[in-house]
Amino acid sequence: MNSSKGQEKGAGHRGRLRERYLERGLGGFRDDEVIELLLSFGTPRKDCKEQARALIKQFGSLAAVLDAERFEIEQIKGVGPKNQFALSFIKSVANRYLRQRLNNRSYLKSPDAVFDYLAHSMRGLKIEVFSVIYLDSSHGIIDSEIVSEGTVNMNTVYPREIVKRALRKNAAALVVAHNHPSGALSPSGQDIKLTRNLFLICSMMQIRLLDHIIIGDGHYSFSSSGVMDEVEHWCSRILINAENEGC
Repeated sequence: MNSSKGQEKGAGHRGRLRERYLERGLGGFRDDEVIELLLSFGTPRKDCKEQARALIKQFGSLAAVLDAERFEIEQIKGVGPKNQFALSFIKSVANRYLRQRLNNRSYLKSPDAVFDYLAHSMRGLKIEVFSVIYLDSSHGIIDSEIVSEGTVNMNTVYPREIVKRALRKNAAALVVAHNHPSGALSPSGQDIKLTRNLFLICSMMQIRLLDHIIIGDGHYSFSSSGVMDEVEHWCSRILINAENEGC
């Protein structure tokens, strides 16, 4: 088959995929078909079916492909810089969409939107990052940001720096989150110690720490699991003892 006939066949296939999407949405698409369309944004005149299938074979899922590093993508034959740009760009667009969707929403009324954003922005990262979501007195979401980046299994977080940022944003409450690159969800002793220290400092500044979320293979909530109640009780005892000693 010559190149012109190959291009015509590829264009016809992509056209049918696009028509399917317009008629029925993404629900009936396999992951390799989604990736095929994404790759075609970078090389619109090239048949990307084989490359898409190779990516799925190598990484296992659409999410894993989007989370893959550039040097890993480059190992797939036929996937060039323009294809890589398309994959990277669509992930960044999705991340910005999910982040902006949080603005002016109530955390208590839309926790799923928060988990969606955190899972998309933090799952699959090769290093630990620590994020903070700032809330007003009605628990409306003011802003969110990554405040610290670490290594594969260690992240240095300074509670005082988080509180300084919260005060600058006039935040009345916080939700914090970090990822475990290993995928594990159980909090470490260091995670619990950090949560205690942050809760204590926030309490002194009349800021409420509502939750600490771990992102891995799923998510773990300190609040939902009861750990945040234990942290609050610990903090209350510390403050009461401090007041009694000051009397």
